[in-house]
Amino acid sequence: MTTILKEISISGNGLMKNKPCNVRFCPSKEGKIRYFVKGNSFDASLDNVLSTDHCVVLGNKKSSAMLTEHLTAALAFCSIDSIDIYMDEEEVPALDGSSKQWVELFKKAGIEKHLFQKAKCYTVSEPVYYLNGKTSLVVLPSEEFYISYAVNYNHPDLTRKWAAYNRKNIEEVISARTFGFYKDLKKYQMLGFANGVTIENTLGLTDDGYTSDPRFENEPIKHKILDLIGDFYLTGVNPLNLKCQILVKEAGHAVHIKTAKLLKDKLIEK
Repeated sequence: MTTILKEISISGNGLMKNKPCNVRFCPSKEGKIRYFVKGNSFDASLDNVLSTDHCVVLGNKKSSAMLTEHLTAALAFCSIDSIDIYMDEEEVPALDGSSKQWVELFKKAGIEKHLFQKAKCYTVSEPVYYLNGKTSLVVLPSEEFYISYAVNYNHPDLTRKWAAYNRKNIEEVISARTFGFYKDLKKYQMLGFANGVTIENTLGLTDDGYTSDPRFENEPIKHKILDLIGDFYLTGVNPLNLKCQILVKEAGHAVHIKTAKLLKDKLIEK
């Protein structure tokens, strides 16, 4: 069980609703990632996923937390599996659109591991897969953790392209920002989404380029890997501790969560 050493907080506006939210993180000995939103609580788990439209929404009938995936991914990168999260609004701040500032925040608070604690590694008892038309997500046993993520967007840099996650490019995955097509921004805003989008927290895709310079090659694909790590952590097992190959083609949060539910019952300690 791993938690933070001291209480710490941060404030920012949400990516979807653009409402300011203060988030306070407290050490916990409960062995759970728990949200407390407006006096109600729920665990960060697959059972509490309410929606995967545009982002992951966790909660119950009384309250919810929107856009949790970047925060959950940061907890995975820091191996934190026991923490209490208090929010005064129902959307996690976007910050810079990646997991970078969340990871920095947890490192600033300090990360406490139990003495002699060794991370448990898991694999799958049999291949886990989701196939639906052009979309696929397959999890296979392996000696090392590896992700390959392929996309095919109508963009010169993102047509039939793929990127991989390995131990050498972890910082790029952590720092990869959310993205979207600039031409769709007004449409989403009319529907009540993407009102907190800025040039700092979102990489805008134009017909032949970007609204700002990418931080590194294949930043949008590496952000998809970031989302996958956050979504898979809702199984209760840190995906970074899997002895598996994860092969993904043109997926999103809905497919991540559907596959995670299949994966949860196939995980075995190695």
